[in-house]
Amino acid sequence: MNEMWSQLFSLKYDKPRTLQIQIRQQLIEAITNGLIRPSEILPSSRVLSKELNVARNTIISAYKELEYDSYIVAKNRKGYYVNEKIFDSYSSEIKGSNIATDSPEWIEKLLVKKPSTKANILKEKWQDSLYPFIVGQSDQKLIPFNEWREVTKLSLTVPEIKKWNIDHVDSDDHSLVKQIQSKVLPKRGIWANKNQILITSGSQNAIFMIASLLVNKSITIGIENPGYPDVRNLLSLKTDNIVSIPVDEQGIVVDKISANHDIIYTTPSHQYPTGVTMSMERRKQLLEKAHKNNTVIIEDDYEAELNFLKKTNPSLKSLDKHDNVIYVGSFTKAFAPGLRLGYMVATEALIKEARAIRRLMIRHIPANNQRSVAFFIGLGHYHKMFTKIQKNNKERWHLINKKIEQEPLLSCTPTIGGSTFWIKLPEKISAKDLSNKLIKMGVILRPGDTSFADENPPENYIHLGYSAIDTNKINKGMDIIINQIKKMMN
Repeated sequence: MNEMWSQLFSLKYDKPRTLQIQIRQQLIEAITNGLIRPSEILPSSRVLSKELNVARNTIISAYKELEYDSYIVAKNRKGYYVNEKIFDSYSSEIKGSNIATDSPEWIEKLLVKKPSTKANILKEKWQDSLYPFIVGQSDQKLIPFNEWREVTKLSLTVPEIKKWNIDHVDSDDHSLVKQIQSKVLPKRGIWANKNQILITSGSQNAIFMIASLLVNKSITIGIENPGYPDVRNLLSLKTDNIVSIPVDEQGIVVDKISANHDIIYTTPSHQYPTGVTMSMERRKQLLEKAHKNNTVIIEDDYEAELNFLKKTNPSLKSLDKHDNVIYVGSFTKAFAPGLRLGYMVATEALIKEARAIRRLMIRHIPANNQRSVAFFIGLGHYHKMFTKIQKNNKERWHLINKKIEQEPLLSCTPTIGGSTFWIKLPEKISAKDLSNKLIKMGVILRPGDTSFADENPPENYIHLGYSAIDTNKINKGMDIIINQIKKMMN
């Protein structure tokens, strides 16, 4: 076998994927990238098995699967070759010459929105860093892999596959809705019937649907400042009438909300990014003003489960007596960032329309994921996991809080838990410059300027997360941050 063939394969014997699957995948990649041409014969199963040091049956099975999928074809007494039709479809050499590099004229004519131009959060490459003070990610050691494997296996039994492997059109998995009704919402003081709940692809998907139904150019929306930039940018696609409402140690400042605000977006459990929890007095004040002015409140219950220093305040939705609150929850931020699964709770009339617009967008959320999460909650894994996360986050919070209290250069609004700190640096310190210097030392943190709606936002804030970093690395990581700030002060 020539050297080219041996370079195509890189088999790992400790991976969950079998050797046969790895061989198939690597051959498919070579074929679709145009590295193997139809004129080249593939090595025989005997030769390739000897070269890769795997059983011959493994190679034979891989070839048979590739032939079944039409990637390769067998020629009598010659061997296997790449299917010419596959090669023509995928070859980068053939297709690449037909790809235009300049934007067509219709782009400037018809592209009326350019969300890519909005100031937004830069996603850091944090997985290999020594000190990942990253926001919105999970500590891999706290993820219950065995429990996830269990519920995934349950959802992959033949009877369960028959239930979810169909087009549900616009309906949700009834078992997940039931679990949310009975196990999740009651902890936030919310009681809802099935017609008041809609499964979403995370909280942003819910807010996008709400905005699509309720917002036009004449609508005025009040949002927290500082606040979540993705939601600010999302709402700006629908209206230019977005008003920034300041946040203090009790949450959004209700006195700054006027009668002409049609919608208010707020994160009362843990305000993003400051982490403050809205006081009971402020909650009642907000609900009274919303009722008086007929204002809709979008309650994004961000990190509600992570108030671990004292009893959580009731959700706005649970206190609302006039159906002014649309409640948005998510499973993604706290225990499965990659899952992209959430839910919204509102009056039946709104949920009916949200279900209809979701059908136009994506029909329904992947049913297999819904069923797996239903099992995860129903078997008690959901609440068990949060108990574990809360214990670890509480320890990490105390370690970071102690460092902040001991260092005069750092200041922070008090919080009652969560997974982040919103830290103010001395004015002469640029958070972006600090971040760039710390990356070289293996420390990842997030500059806070994009959280402000101001045209010239403050540059001396950092959003420091502790949900993904090892507890034992916090003190060393914080020392590196503080020492670098002191160097920049000189």
